[in-house]
Amino acid sequence: QVYLAESGGGSVQAGGSLRLSCAVGRRTLGLYAMGWFRQPPGKEREFVASITWSRGNTDYADSVKGRFTISRDAAKNTMYLQMSGLKPEDTAVYYCASDPRTGLEEGTIPVYDYWGRGTQVTVSS
Repeated sequence: QVYLAESGGGSVQAGGSLRLSCAVGRRTLGLYAMGWFRQPPGKEREFVASITWSRGNTDYADSVKGRFTISRDAAKNTMYLQMSGLKPEDTAVYYCASDPRTGLEEGTIPVYDYWGRGTQVTVSS
């Protein structure tokens, strides 16, 4: 079981910044990857970014490239999403997720089995 808790959401104006955090309630040693997803109002949940825990390889949705940065701090068992240049279309509930499998090769497509409850991000124009 992997317990995940997001924080850092809020309301900002367009062009502003926010940093989301995702605390992982277990040792992250060996965990394969984590990711951020979001669900805009009335839409399906969509991928935002991912990071492999061991090597820190990252992947981003085209819509956030150059504006969002995903990172992790293994010592703190925490993942982050730094969001800059926020746009109204970034408004969504943001979720973190984990693929806790161990021993995977880099490049393996993550399978996210554990999810947090989400944190609301609202961007006004």
